[in-house]
Amino acid sequence: MRYASLSFTLRLSAAQEEALGRHAGASRFAYNQLLGSVKDALEARREGFDVRVPWSGFDLINTFNHWKISPESGVHSDGSVGLHWRREVLQQVFEEAAVDLGRALAAFSSRRKAGTKAAGFPKFKKRADSHQSFRIRNKVSGARAAIQVGGPGQERSIRLPKLGVLPVRECTRRLRRMLKKDRAKILFATVSHRSGGHWKLSLNIEAAPFHPATRHQGQMGAEAIGIDRGLTTFAVLAGASGREIERIEAPRPLRQLLPKLRRLSRAVSRKQKGSQNRYRARLELSKLHQRIADVRRDFVHRASSRLAKTHGHLVLETLSTAGLMRTRLARSLADSAWAMFASALSYKVAWRGGTLTLADRFYPSTRRCSACGAVGEALPLSERTFRCRSCGHEADRDTNAAVCLGQYPELSWKYVAAKRAETVNVCREGSAGPWAGLTGETSLVEAERARFAQRPRRAVSLETIDTLYRWRPDRATGILGPALP
Repeated sequence: MRYASLSFTLRLSAAQEEALGRHAGASRFAYNQLLGSVKDALEARREGFDVRVPWSGFDLINTFNHWKISPESGVHSDGSVGLHWRREVLQQVFEEAAVDLGRALAAFSSRRKAGTKAAGFPKFKKRADSHQSFRIRNKVSGARAAIQVGGPGQERSIRLPKLGVLPVRECTRRLRRMLKKDRAKILFATVSHRSGGHWKLSLNIEAAPFHPATRHQGQMGAEAIGIDRGLTTFAVLAGASGREIERIEAPRPLRQLLPKLRRLSRAVSRKQKGSQNRYRARLELSKLHQRIADVRRDFVHRASSRLAKTHGHLVLETLSTAGLMRTRLARSLADSAWAMFASALSYKVAWRGGTLTLADRFYPSTRRCSACGAVGEALPLSERTFRCRSCGHEADRDTNAAVCLGQYPELSWKYVAAKRAETVNVCREGSAGPWAGLTGETSLVEAERARFAQRPRRAVSLETIDTLYRWRPDRATGILGPALP
């Protein structure tokens, strides 16, 4: 089975938009009410009272169900007790808000116990800046599901409980066929308000695997295709034999729309806070941001789907995208969507039965010659042609890197099992000797120097050294010596 999410843009009337806004507000209200109950219980426990704190999603659901019919939630003018407007919205909205809060509390407590970076305690959702959304489960009663797609004369529509038929912009024919043949099952429906002013409906489905005719059958004889990602060219595809297959150019919507984005940002800053003019200017700016995100996301999904269909074995380099985002290339990297492309390609290749090999982060695909295998010095970004000093091979920089990535599956034993043998150690000196080139481990003398280095190029742990040598550091002096039996 595979899990996917299908998004549809809703085409609503004024009454339907009001109903969706009411449900989103009810979800936010339940979340804030339960969070307040949790904080009150924690405060009472600090004062010494024996109070049970609702923490899990199940406890939070029960807490809200008792509160909404109690006098604490209010008394109506006709004498009825409880939350008088609770029947105007679907009850699942309250339950799913409680589940969301339970997950946030569980993440907060688990990270605290693990000793890692502490996650923040959940905060109240404000009406002004919170994301308007709510979720509905697809409960099945008999042969009729709560969430239905299409209908007689209403092919482009989705029916939700309590909300009725909601027209959508996109075609639902493919989803309706899968549901009719029992090849898909709807799990959840999430309705959210987009920054551009539209409402979006996302269906989380559990679908059957692709037909065997559309899947890759065995990869024993398939050539590995390397994918080298870049900024000038989004991706260059080349085989292990040295043949360049394709060059993919990215639309880079942020770079194209940056002048307009700056103009709208200045327009927002000039408007008076709280005025209608500032609200309209913010709306125009949010629409442009949404447009940029939509173009980038559409390109990534189209490119990843096409590559997953046409190639059975792909090799992708492992990049520290989070580290690169702290450099001067951050804006260009974000506009290229490297991480989004890698994430989409990984699960789409698995859906198609293909193989995606992730090259080691320290595999020198840019510095390695695809013809003779010699590893040279690092190339500056301005140099776009690779020239090998050993054999004289010349090729485009990105093409040579893609070919080296295509050759990685045949060389992975050398670079993964050997822990990337270096020609220069942490002290910027020569290698540690002939035995270090065979094992890829750091020598004992080099490890001792690395302990006192100011900025070592790579970290060396004593436990790693002990995997090959039964040596231990002396606790008094800190000098390495043979371990006693």
